[in-house]
Amino acid sequence: MATASHRRSLRTRRTLVVSAAVVAAGVGAGALVLTANASGTDVYHQTLAAKDGWASSGSGTTGGAKADSAHTFTVSTRAQLVKALGSVSDTTPRIIKVKGTIDANTDDSGKKLTCADYAAGTGYSLSAYLKAFDPSTYGRSKLPSGTQESARAAAQKKQAANIVFKVPANTTIVGVPGTKAGITGGMLQIQKVDNVIVRNLTFSDTEDCFPQWDPTDGDSGNWNSEYDAVTLRGATHVWADHNTFTDAGHFDSLNPKYYGREYQVHDGELDITKSSDLVTVEQNLFTSHDKTMLIGSSDSEPSGKLRVTLHHNVWKGVVQRAPLTRVGQVHLYNNVYDVTPLNGYSLQYSINSRAKAQVVAQNNFWTVPSSVKVSKLLSGDGTGSVAGSGNLVNGTTTDLVAAYNASNSKKIKTTVNWTPALTAGLESSAKNLPAELAKTAGAGVLTAN
Repeated sequence: MATASHRRSLRTRRTLVVSAAVVAAGVGAGALVLTANASGTDVYHQTLAAKDGWASSGSGTTGGAKADSAHTFTVSTRAQLVKALGSVSDTTPRIIKVKGTIDANTDDSGKKLTCADYAAGTGYSLSAYLKAFDPSTYGRSKLPSGTQESARAAAQKKQAANIVFKVPANTTIVGVPGTKAGITGGMLQIQKVDNVIVRNLTFSDTEDCFPQWDPTDGDSGNWNSEYDAVTLRGATHVWADHNTFTDAGHFDSLNPKYYGREYQVHDGELDITKSSDLVTVEQNLFTSHDKTMLIGSSDSEPSGKLRVTLHHNVWKGVVQRAPLTRVGQVHLYNNVYDVTPLNGYSLQYSINSRAKAQVVAQNNFWTVPSSVKVSKLLSGDGTGSVAGSGNLVNGTTTDLVAAYNASNSKKIKTTVNWTPALTAGLESSAKNLPAELAKTAGAGVLTAN
């Protein structure tokens, strides 16, 4: 059970930060009075509080809190963001304030770029690609290769050079409150670096113009896209807080089918892979998306990493991977899952524990329509574990693992090899979470003091 101090600390981070002047002037009866978290001076310099999930381990997560004025930037265009990020090898602490929405698919002058612009000069065309790799003639036993596949890869490389933003160590990226801050069509790549904070941003419609056809993926093949809105690859000490992730702008219902399979242009919303470690994800909104969060990129990832905490997030209208977990020690507490179909996205499952993942799911709340069976809320390969208690389905305490195991031959284990200790803000009951997090999760809630 959370201590009173832990609950107060969490509320401070997940609601509005009120200035000292406002507090001194007084507020009306019943109003919530908050001050900045003791671990930081404002929304830009704030650091992760002690015991707030895995990212608080060891040296903790401070991002760019020590940035000097020369390394504090306000950006509102793609070109400005690229300049502010600088070289990924430069570990000087930096704070990047994002003002308004940045369109990643623009050139350095701000001109809008289209898929046709990226394809120009590569020789790629979708019609030629579809003709070259039609399963009726190309077959289904090998990946595409040859002229059109090389052209597709070249076009994809051109898009990546424009929309992938590489984040250095010791960086804080924060949306300026009140400006509808965010990035559309782009990907933050946090790769093999330590100590990064991402807050108060809306990530929308990270779209791959050039998905690859893989005829060997599953029984019928699949179209696979390249970009996540935020991707962690071998990263450590990362805090993602009060962000919104959505496909808004291009929902999957708009995707055509080729070779009988959906032409999927989206990948993950926030993926944590390649032995990333010590990550805390809190107070985010994940919505209107398919493959939402991957923890561990393959079943063969080495053990000892992928330690992730997810708490007080809202998952609304997502199909799967909320999250899909492999290998690591993952703590899910006080999250809200609304699995009612939304914008064409219908539930496949919420949490998948596979490849010996050790998941503790504690005091979460599911809103489940009558059309969805409780047994569909979990998934697994027969080797993963899900422990925990206090999970509610439509307000009723429910044993999620028992419901899943009763309907599936590959059983989810109920014991784990670790005990969560970094649990700041853990609320002992989930019953009030839907109303609470509807007001506090996602981008646009924080304000500077």
